[in-house]
Amino acid sequence: MRIVSLVPSQTELLHDLGLEDQIVGVTKFCVHPVHYKSSKTIVGGTKQIKLEKIKALKPDIILCNKEENTKAIVKACQDICQVHVSDLFNIQDTLELITFYGETFNKKENAKDITDKIESLLNDFKSFIAIKETVKVAYFIWKDPWMVAANNTFIDYMLRLNKFENVYSNLERYPEVDITKIHHDGGLDVVLLSSEPYPFKDEHALEFQKHVPTVKTILVDGEMFSWYGTRLLKAFDYFKDLRNWL
Repeated sequence: MRIVSLVPSQTELLHDLGLEDQIVGVTKFCVHPVHYKSSKTIVGGTKQIKLEKIKALKPDIILCNKEENTKAIVKACQDICQVHVSDLFNIQDTLELITFYGETFNKKENAKDITDKIESLLNDFKSFIAIKETVKVAYFIWKDPWMVAANNTFIDYMLRLNKFENVYSNLERYPEVDITKIHHDGGLDVVLLSSEPYPFKDEHALEFQKHVPTVKTILVDGEMFSWYGTRLLKAFDYFKDLRNWL
């Protein structure tokens, strides 16, 4: 099958399943593996695509995600060929997606190997995190306007897995917040500034500390918190290092 992937984390998963030769089109944000930037056709981003480029690739299936891609993109792609839209909120959803891809693309053994490894790493991490204290956090994904990851997101699930209590869990999805009024008196312990989709840097952490000088502000790898699929094979060691550092 000729595959077009409009989701960076799913592109990485497809590669790790052994489907490199079947992947014909990816987005400009599909940065893993790095050589896809030059070896695959770039068909736009996750929110804006070049339909004519996709049509020219004559794909058999286009892979989308409910959060990454718009309804308009999905609808336009459905006029080209079969479309699969993933919708994930936790690791169980991820394991089911990997299994589904394994069955769909005739890579069942590869998929089983990956899901077994993820489950093993997850169980090990649960033992590790069980003795850690709960830390109250705010996880920022964007600047101007300031936006956070709140309830009903994969990021919020990953925060809870790390025993990070999301102070914005009373809100939904990715709301805008006023950082001059951020809750911290007796509550917030740490502000997490993600590397994506907004590329937060050290200067942003310093800027943020002007608003919450008593709260630790740190930069975190957004891929570890928001990329499902085989990125999870690297995520748990990252989380262990992060929690030990805190």
